[in-house]
Amino acid sequence: MKSITRIQLSFMMFLEFFIWGAWFVTLGTFLGKNLAATGLESASVFSTQSYGAIIAPFIIGLIADKYFNAERILGILHLIGAALMFMMYKSESVATFYPYVFGYMVGYMPTLALVNSVSFRQMKDPEKEFSNIRVWGTVGWILAGLSISYLFHWDSEEAIRAGALKNTFAMAGIASLILGLYSFTLPKTPPIKDGKKNDSIASLLGLDAIKLLANRNFLIFFVSAILICIPLAFYYQNAHPFLEETGLPNVTGKMAIGQISEALFILALPVFFKRFGFKKTILVGMLAWAVRYTLFAYGNSGELAFMLILGIALHGICYDFFFVSGQIYTDQQAGEQYKSAAQGLVTLATYGVGMLIGFWIAGIISDTYKEAANKWQMIWMIPAGIALVVAILFTLLFRDTKKQAA
Repeated sequence: MKSITRIQLSFMMFLEFFIWGAWFVTLGTFLGKNLAATGLESASVFSTQSYGAIIAPFIIGLIADKYFNAERILGILHLIGAALMFMMYKSESVATFYPYVFGYMVGYMPTLALVNSVSFRQMKDPEKEFSNIRVWGTVGWILAGLSISYLFHWDSEEAIRAGALKNTFAMAGIASLILGLYSFTLPKTPPIKDGKKNDSIASLLGLDAIKLLANRNFLIFFVSAILICIPLAFYYQNAHPFLEETGLPNVTGKMAIGQISEALFILALPVFFKRFGFKKTILVGMLAWAVRYTLFAYGNSGELAFMLILGIALHGICYDFFFVSGQIYTDQQAGEQYKSAAQGLVTLATYGVGMLIGFWIAGIISDTYKEAANKWQMIWMIPAGIALVVAILFTLLFRDTKKQAA
């Protein structure tokens, strides 16, 4: 790959995830503190991510893959996203905020696949080259969080009361506008003409791979992946409001530790995976969720602040050891014919169905315990219990064969 192309793709990834990290991390606090949202109202807003994940295959499969260059669709979606971000910035109630965030997520989620498509098409050896490009996305997310806490101080208690968190939407909107315009300068990525391509709705949604569920082990993994997304949804929806309420300073910046951890543990994953096999690796990821939420339940911003920081830092193990390992396992089990379809099916099930269920359960639990003296302890111990149960069932039911371990 040419150096100029590598720089172009790296900056694209940086902006793509800077945009997401600029507003999504603080969204829960903004909804509760500035829009007075209930737990269920927050759940409905966060669920737009899942609706976007469900709708995304149609946009990619029916439009980008068949008619238009990927970089042009990427640019158009981000320009529309910039306008919607401005409307989110102007919104003063959940009722007016919701349609804009829904429209935004339906447009943003497909861009996650589009930036990958643009990148892969420029690579001769994606397995070696992609990680060096994708890591700049993690850098973008981290820098967004550090900017909010340490540069602009929008997440301090006084700033939140003054409504400063709405500025995160302005920052994300400006970055979206830049990426929208910049996308038209990216390498040309036209649709691949393939007369043998299956254009059925089932194929676009990854449902061609549903026959893999006849494999008992894959079925157990598939169900476990959906269920473990319930605890994941609790983190996205409640972590920032919880850490703010405990009095931990510079919360958004400290939550960036999770992305630093993610970048580090993804480097350790191949070694762990090769040495211990799929079952033990993914089991560590499941148990890490239970440990993380237990640390949140009993930590505080005083002498036990290290428990909160450790809980944030466990994000690398929680995410990489389960979700990235799951992607590798899915790729192994699918075979050449169904590789893309299988990944699409798992993504639809996890980020679509699994997290949709998780956000609503998190909303119900938050409303149930909002007046309780130990509300946060209960809000965290429930998903910790769910993760532990899923880990136990996975341990008992999944059989790690020698071939899979190798």
